[in-house]
Amino acid sequence: MTKFIVFTDLHMVPEGQSIIGLDPFQRLAAGIDHVNRYHADADRVIVMGDLAHRADRPSYERLKGLLEQLVPPLAITIGNHDNRETFLDVFPNVTPDENGFIQEVIDFPDCRTVLLDTLFAPPYDYPRSHAGFLCTRRLAWLDHQLESAGDLPVLLFMHHPPHATGFSGMDLIRLINEVDFYDVVKRRGNVLHIFAGHVHRTISGSSRGIPFSVFKSPVHQQPMPFDAPDASLSVDEPAGYGIAVLTDTGILVHTEDYEIAVREATVA
Repeated sequence: MTKFIVFTDLHMVPEGQSIIGLDPFQRLAAGIDHVNRYHADADRVIVMGDLAHRADRPSYERLKGLLEQLVPPLAITIGNHDNRETFLDVFPNVTPDENGFIQEVIDFPDCRTVLLDTLFAPPYDYPRSHAGFLCTRRLAWLDHQLESAGDLPVLLFMHHPPHATGFSGMDLIRLINEVDFYDVVKRRGNVLHIFAGHVHRTISGSSRGIPFSVFKSPVHQQPMPFDAPDASLSVDEPAGYGIAVLTDTGILVHTEDYEIAVREATVA
């Protein structure tokens, strides 16, 4: 029963800076401490992008120091707020794929995990590059990982959701070639679950018959009104991370709001 801890949208900033008055460093540090205390047995901590808020080297360096405190091993990919080149310079132990993308496949006894790089850059041309995109090389790489998975069910981890989530502003910058993506995924038929971030909300459902989970940020969250056209709106709600556990019959997915979580219950 393989167990994953999933973080997304860390949005690290340089020391002394904040986002809507929140300190990404402090919030992530509390999350890492919580994981080490209660989930040190996790098979992998997977981080799904938007690692640094402005993709600057000092933020990546602060983030690297925090992530090195994790007890479970780490797997990581990037999102629309990131810079591929700066990230690789600060994280030299991360090996890109043969085309230079931050993608990785990891096999476990009961599943294959595939991390996808959905960054629509370079050029880093915002707001255009805030949308997600999987070019032909990345789609071919994904197709190969699915085709070669054998009997293992596949879990996909990606920053951008490959479908609409109901938030009008965020849906404008989702994975923009979702049809191409699902053509590959449906052709192979072995994807058990898709995990994504980007929206800063906890969302679950299915798209084209495949279950998905979108996790919130450890920092700031997307306000709930669906029709907000501005994708940069943020509110201070409890930080969280995801927990995914493979079972004999499928997969269980939970969200841990670790800032407000209580371990000792009282009998009613």
